[in-house]
Amino acid sequence: MIALTWNLLLALIWVALWGEFTAANLVVGLIVGYLVLAFALRDMPAFASYVAKVPRAIRFFFWFNRELIRSNLTVAYDVLTKTHYMRPGVIAVPLEASRDGEITIVANLISLTPGTLSLDVSSDRKVLYIHVMYLTDEAEVVRSIKDLERRVLELMR
Repeated sequence: MIALTWNLLLALIWVALWGEFTAANLVVGLIVGYLVLAFALRDMPAFASYVAKVPRAIRFFFWFNRELIRSNLTVAYDVLTKTHYMRPGVIAVPLEASRDGEITIVANLISLTPGTLSLDVSSDRKVLYIHVMYLTDEAEVVRSIKDLERRVLELMR
């Protein structure tokens, strides 16, 4: 977390030196700050994990946005056509996430995508119950949820 703070501080210094606060200037400052930290502090373990997580976070951002657009288009198509392809159902997905923060982020990302809604977590926090609008293949839905969970855990651990 301290590496992120340093990166933000370096980005703000970059913006101040250019004298103009714009989104593009801030993004360039974040990239320059990241490169400075990656080069200057590559032997420090706290900064090394930050350097490794930033590309993962960027890949996750683009992957999740692609999934979000795909699910939006699926629901929109179903709403706009005469034939409804919905096969709603509730499934139980076993969780690898063990901490409250991890479970919360996974559940919220599932609820954010149209067509799925996190309902509940078992009392032992090992199973997440999810309502799915298009439950044609339960194994495929579970695989997709587990892929999301794996990606979230890569970022958080």
